[in-house]
Amino acid sequence: MHDAMLRLAALLARRRRLVVAVWVLIVAASLPLAARQTEHLTGGGFDVPGSQSKAVGEAMQGVFVREANGIAVSLQADPQASTAARAAAARRVRREVADVDGVALAPAVARRAAAQLRSGGSALLPLTSRVSPDDLVDPAVELREALDPGSARGGVTPYLAGQATVWAGMQELSKEDLAKAETGGFPIVALILLVVFGSLAAAALPLTLGFVSVIVTGALIYFISLQMSTSVFVTNMASMIGIGVAVDYSLFILARYREERRDGRGCEAARAEALATSGLAVAFSGLAVIVSLAGLWMVDNQALRSMALGAMTVVAVSILTATTLLPALIALLGDRVLPGGFVAKILNLIPRRRRPADRDAFWVRWSRRVMARPWLSAGGAAAILLTLAIPVLSLDTGTNAIEQFPKGSDVRVGNELVSEQLGGGADPVQIVADFPGAVDRAAVAGFARELASEPGISSVAAPVYAERRVLVEAISTAPSDSDAAAALISRLRDSFVPASALASVATVDVGGEAARTDDARSQIYGSLWKIIGFVLALSFLVLMVMLRSLLLPLKAVLMNLLSIGAAFGVLVAIFQWGWLDSLLGFESLGALDTINVPLIFAIVFGLSMDYEVFLMSRIRERYLEHGDNERAVAEGLASSARTISSAALIMSCVFAVFVLTGVPSIKELGLGAAVAIALDATLVRLILVPAAMKLMGDWNWWMPSWLDRLLPRLSFESDAPAPEPTKA
Repeated sequence: MHDAMLRLAALLARRRRLVVAVWVLIVAASLPLAARQTEHLTGGGFDVPGSQSKAVGEAMQGVFVREANGIAVSLQADPQASTAARAAAARRVRREVADVDGVALAPAVARRAAAQLRSGGSALLPLTSRVSPDDLVDPAVELREALDPGSARGGVTPYLAGQATVWAGMQELSKEDLAKAETGGFPIVALILLVVFGSLAAAALPLTLGFVSVIVTGALIYFISLQMSTSVFVTNMASMIGIGVAVDYSLFILARYREERRDGRGCEAARAEALATSGLAVAFSGLAVIVSLAGLWMVDNQALRSMALGAMTVVAVSILTATTLLPALIALLGDRVLPGGFVAKILNLIPRRRRPADRDAFWVRWSRRVMARPWLSAGGAAAILLTLAIPVLSLDTGTNAIEQFPKGSDVRVGNELVSEQLGGGADPVQIVADFPGAVDRAAVAGFARELASEPGISSVAAPVYAERRVLVEAISTAPSDSDAAAALISRLRDSFVPASALASVATVDVGGEAARTDDARSQIYGSLWKIIGFVLALSFLVLMVMLRSLLLPLKAVLMNLLSIGAAFGVLVAIFQWGWLDSLLGFESLGALDTINVPLIFAIVFGLSMDYEVFLMSRIRERYLEHGDNERAVAEGLASSARTISSAALIMSCVFAVFVLTGVPSIKELGLGAAVAIALDATLVRLILVPAAMKLMGDWNWWMPSWLDRLLPRLSFESDAPAPEPTKA
């Protein structure tokens, strides 16, 4: 692989203008598509195959399609609103709904609402739908654009309610937050890069690659959303990861190029060596991230899979830009990427700013101090991480989407108003009974009466009969995505329905939005062990092939688990226990978002592998030169510590921007990743790694000869034999 990357570097140098031109055309073609990437995103994708909620959902789109609902319009009139304005508001709703595919307003409902509005201050217009809950988000988006909920017209204010409208509002809010984050993130990254590189041209390169990666990925997300149900959060996550990863990968390669030039290599030789070493490390790092994210596909949940695919896409694009576009740009800019110009002059005014040689000497001394007391260093760092991880023991998950909106948001106000009008949640609990023969109406009537007296039920609608099936709809006293609604669904399924007479004569399924949310939560939480096992096993294999060692991959996996556990402990303390609520600008929801737990694990584990691969590739290079383990650790850490620290600082800042701008679920993702990366780049890479490698000695590099022959050779160096270690 080393020689292949050298050949690629030569090709990119010869065709640098063509490579840059091709990427310019790709970006130009991607820009209009990236601007439309949110058009087909959905809040759905949570259907669980084989679940009761899925069965009920299919029935609602089949024999009960005329009864299916999911969106309600609430009209709130001021006391001063005229009769004409109230009538105009009702007509406007009827007109706008008629122009939206997938939903309908029954004439009788429209007439009743108009009468209610004339005589009182409010009216409720439930809409019927002919599409699945996932597909209902698109009509909700159109209705938001048409009715402009929360804005009064003639003294009458329209609001939308229902789970589909929550996800439509979330899509709009996510788009706004994404724009804020990108606006704030790039200047912060630019400032850090200027300090790190001391050159305007060098700082501009990683920023350029970050921009290109995000834009191209945005276009690909647009195409993906046309082919599959894609979550509203995929753009935020792709942008969050894309900016950080693309900048980090280009930082690794560019830093190596500058190091080679500083050591006396010519421009062409320095570019080739940077691509053959750090470029290959970037490819392995990206592969580790993609493998980690691929673990999310172990869960048959379309929302989770779509977010994983978006993140995998941006990482793949970042690898491609770093290994093709970046070398071509370096070839065009030449030594302008080296320190110099007015930026370097300004930075030289900073007192006690170390020269590269002084910095290397500092990190050599640091690593030798750590390795002088390996047990103390490793024990102290591990103790800190384990202490931070203690709150994980009380981790709880939930999915309360409505509370992620600000209290004055039209989405939150609308759903709360409709809940008050209905005496409970806006989304009904739907129970479908399927009879093998004739319908037992007496059993159905008794079931409905008993259901009406069940705690947590506000009201029960008259049963609807269709062929051999019966639909019973009930309004819960709690919102559909609350813990109380989940507890109600569990009670109905586990005790109420099995004990009813109806269950003895028919197959009874409990569904609706509350059941659908609870089924997805159980599915994701119950699949965590599969995700964790897949990620750990595949990451171990990737590192084993790269490092030609059995112990180093095991060490990397264990240390990554320590930093991830500490990050989850911080998340529990802040987002579940409510620490720092006022500082972060939100109210704790009392639980972590269900879907965030596997997402954070996969993302953080993969990103932690970035720094592991980069550090270990440097240490392995030195070890292959002289075969001295302790010296290799010191030299490898000295040559990579500043780059890793800078990359981690950039990544943490990018994620921190999302903590300050995103909705709580995005804040969780951003904070979890920022904390884990900060801990990984400091306590783990600077203390735990050198201490552990000192303790293991030359056993770090042990690999059975028979296994070494079987594994493919994807090394960071040319095909030279490694020195034979001497066992201590």
